[in-house]
Amino acid sequence: MFFHHVFSLMHSSILVTMAFDRYVAICNPLRYANILTNARIAKLGLVGLTRAVLFILPLPLLLSRQPFCANHVIPHTYCEHIAVVKMSCGDITFNGTWNFVLVFVIIGLDLPLIALSYGLIIRAVFRISSKEAHQKAFNTCTTHTWVILTSYTPPLFSNLTHQFGQGIAPHVHIILANLYFLIPPMLNPIIYGVKNKELSDKVVKYFHRM
Repeated sequence: MFFHHVFSLMHSSILVTMAFDRYVAICNPLRYANILTNARIAKLGLVGLTRAVLFILPLPLLLSRQPFCANHVIPHTYCEHIAVVKMSCGDITFNGTWNFVLVFVIIGLDLPLIALSYGLIIRAVFRISSKEAHQKAFNTCTTHTWVILTSYTPPLFSNLTHQFGQGIAPHVHIILANLYFLIPPMLNPIIYGVKNKELSDKVVKYFHRM
């Protein structure tokens, strides 16, 4: 459970780093190699990992203090934190609240940074007279926007249903959790692949042969 949620949180940090990378590439291309050095990229990765560990570590620590009854079967296809919490016989109010606050803190930190980056990119693009540059920049931003939507929307809905959807059937929670787990890694290659002309041409040729 710990490693699953740490990697999920690191994915959010990667999206922020990607937004910063696009900002530097489009708004300050001549200094790109100087700004995003290997050492700086490694530091950004370390910051993302440290943040993920510090935010997620309380989850298993809080769970370790909870009493558990005879039922040790998780009604999910993977070890989701809130699913494990609900097996406890004790008071899980604080555990659920921490999970809920954690989601909104991460979204509240990362999404504004991503939005700021793309806002600066769009402002810089409108200052360029070249239509080709406009199209290239907007294609990049559109791709990343779709990736961001597929990454943040499923976990947000999943946590909202757990927090406020007491009357929702258990299988709905499971489906939403599975979507949160599967959609981002499944759609990311497709989203980026659609923008890759060479890959798109090969897919079209393959379907024509069929």
